[in-house]
Amino acid sequence: MTSLVVEVVGPLATIQDLGRPGHAALGVTTSGAADRRALRLANRLVGNDEGAAAVEILLGGLVLRAGGPVTVSVAGAPTPLSVNGAAAPLCAPFDLGAGDRLAVGMPSSGLRTYLALGGGLVVERLFGSASSDPTTGLGPPPLEVGTRLEVGPAPGTVPVGVDALGPEGPRVSALVLRAVAGPRDDWFTPGAMATLTGSSWTVTADSDRVGVRLAGPSLDRRRPGELPSEGVVRGGVQVPASGQPLVFSADHPTTGGYPVIAVVLDEDTDALAQSRPGERVRFRLLRPRW
Repeated sequence: MTSLVVEVVGPLATIQDLGRPGHAALGVTTSGAADRRALRLANRLVGNDEGAAAVEILLGGLVLRAGGPVTVSVAGAPTPLSVNGAAAPLCAPFDLGAGDRLAVGMPSSGLRTYLALGGGLVVERLFGSASSDPTTGLGPPPLEVGTRLEVGPAPGTVPVGVDALGPEGPRVSALVLRAVAGPRDDWFTPGAMATLTGSSWTVTADSDRVGVRLAGPSLDRRRPGELPSEGVVRGGVQVPASGQPLVFSADHPTTGGYPVIAVVLDEDTDALAQSRPGERVRFRLLRPRW
């Protein structure tokens, strides 16, 4: 069985799959890849099941040495790749041989890239998932120098080339997040929803896998007092006492005591997970169909 050894690690690199849904009653959040679309693509490129365990890399800086032949692919934030110093393609499968050194550089835009290996990673599973949750310590620990990544048997499907598909470039305008109102929009003043949807919000530097914090005008409440802690979901737009919204991401808590004014569509949270501090976000409220 092939393995790769971590020689250099950047700000954060973790093992992620599509998470462990269905355990919120136990206080266990779903976790999984912050950008699931990129994880799925990276896995498809090497012939894996879309949910196979891969490496989520925050802002590059990862260097791995292959112990044997393996097919790999990288998708997500556009980042320079090299094998033994020679450029390697993004969003396309390529092969590593024994002793080859793969380096993942700093992305030119976005935050997270995903490294998939043909056969997937062989990792102990917890509640059916190999995902790491650095906040709670569940799952495998973040990668560090010397970590050995074991690769499973080569998949039965052939890796695919996608010459027409490339990484997304930098955003030239604000990211628009589709959202539905509630469940606690009645806790806010009549103008708060108009402020949420009519303003441009700035991603702040204290965002992480728990949630993306936004800065802008205050979303004022009309109800005093505290809200009893209740279940929350990925994409929930929670508003603490500061009036500045927080959009929950992969490692969000299972319950929260601040009111949730709206919920971002699940698929739009993948794009939000690639937003860097200083980038702009807007909300577009969807009306119910009934």
